[in-house]
Amino acid sequence: MTFTTDAWARTADVRSAIDELPFVQGLADGTLERERFTYYMAQDALYLADYGRVLATLAGQATDPDEMLFWAESARTTVVVERELHGAHVADLAAARRSPSCLAYTSYLSSLTTQGSYAVAAAGVLPCFWIYQDVGDHLLSQAGSLDGHTYGDWIGMYSDEEFAASVGRAKAIVDRCAEGADDATMERMHEAYSTAARYEWMFWDAAWRRETWPV
Repeated sequence: MTFTTDAWARTADVRSAIDELPFVQGLADGTLERERFTYYMAQDALYLADYGRVLATLAGQATDPDEMLFWAESARTTVVVERELHGAHVADLAAARRSPSCLAYTSYLSSLTTQGSYAVAAAGVLPCFWIYQDVGDHLLSQAGSLDGHTYGDWIGMYSDEEFAASVGRAKAIVDRCAEGADDATMERMHEAYSTAARYEWMFWDAAWRRETWPV
């Protein structure tokens, strides 16, 4: 069993919980309130700005030239997407503030790049690739025809073939890292992956609640 197959199985309950979130269900059937969607778009743009920095750091830590290029190109893509989100859905990103969940998630991913293990950091960034794709597949299957769907243009982005290829590449890199890892590193990789998967749930849930700082 590969690391990614095992990690996917270990977090099956988290993925099911994400699919059941009212935010995700509202996206699928088009009933999600526009205010919640706009909140999510702003937080996603802020998240991607920080996530891109994490991927750029991974590129600097990679010893394989192909992996270095993959992380660097992925970092660039996140910046491009962030700008598109900002321009299309967020009127004033400068006025938006990172929610507690957004800040905690990106801070956690950033911390993984400082712990001396490229493999652990790579495992930690994988859920953003993979669970995003999985949620997209779920949305596409639930939404049916996107013609006339309230969020059809946005849901349609999930069918991007280039993104699917990048998910496969990220999984392959993590599996390669796991092949040469000792037991302690493998456990740290699983902890990083499962923690990031839980943050994915928290990020979607925060959008439904339009989470703010309590004080």
